[in-house]
Amino acid sequence: MAAIDCGTNSIRLLVADLPEESAGPQAPLVDLTRRMEIVRLGQGVDRTGRLAPEAIERTRVALASYAADIEKLGAERVRMCATSASRDAANAADFTEMVLRTLGVAPEVVTGDEEARLSFTGAVRGLPADAKEPFLVVDIGGGSTEFVVGDRAGGVRAAVSVDIGCVRMTERHLPGDPPTSEQVAAAQADIAAAVDRALAVVPGREAATLVGLAGSVTTVVAIAEGLREYEPERIHHARVSYEAVAQVTADLLGQTRAQRLANPVMHPGRADVIGAGALVLRVIMERAGMPSVVASEHDILDGIAWSLQPA
Repeated sequence: MAAIDCGTNSIRLLVADLPEESAGPQAPLVDLTRRMEIVRLGQGVDRTGRLAPEAIERTRVALASYAADIEKLGAERVRMCATSASRDAANAADFTEMVLRTLGVAPEVVTGDEEARLSFTGAVRGLPADAKEPFLVVDIGGGSTEFVVGDRAGGVRAAVSVDIGCVRMTERHLPGDPPTSEQVAAAQADIAAAVDRALAVVPGREAATLVGLAGSVTTVVAIAEGLREYEPERIHHARVSYEAVAQVTADLLGQTRAQRLANPVMHPGRADVIGAGALVLRVIMERAGMPSVVASEHDILDGIAWSLQPA
């Protein structure tokens, strides 16, 4: 199976085999390759309502490399899902044409409900057996954040997507390097209002475990854990307290981009937006009353791959 997740900030590829049936219902996919490139497809889209030509070109270059990997590894099924930026853009047809030409399949601009279901499936499958249910799964992207509540047996109980993401919040509120206290306060107020709207739709405050997805969460967790390099196997299912998240958030918002870049776990393409991503996570934990967050390296990308298994 080949799964591609194209978001506002990054484009990611997973090529994997399904596990053997004897491995059990919670067995993970058998990874052949996982790749991620920061292409910033959503550059300026909050302001202009359009995908920038240079952003489409950056995405094309990454996608061409992914297509070569998919062919080399012999994937039998391919699915590409595109999320917030291409959902919002007036010139989405230009993006679709590029993807068809480069990959040979059309991108699916999934609904918020489908995005939530895929994220939940990817995140919950493989969680430790002692992780308490129900789960609140939050997927902090570049343009939007998905909130999903559910459990293993019943799946998704409620879901909502709100337009707070690390790229969107940075462009809207945090132009400073580092941002000023006034800028941070404005971003925090915007995020808090959106989180409260989300929690009015999904019963996140009733959840027993908060599971955080995507690069903002995993980077914050890597920093909180004091890692000297980005180690997915140590980040995956690590549990970090609210106090640690709050400290990392304050540190990141007080640093310049150059200082953030100096952190060995920081992806260069994430350094300018990580402060906003960390702030989204911190505010979610505050408003939902969550004392800790469990990070997951498995997310919508894994959910896309699972969706390709034969019926």
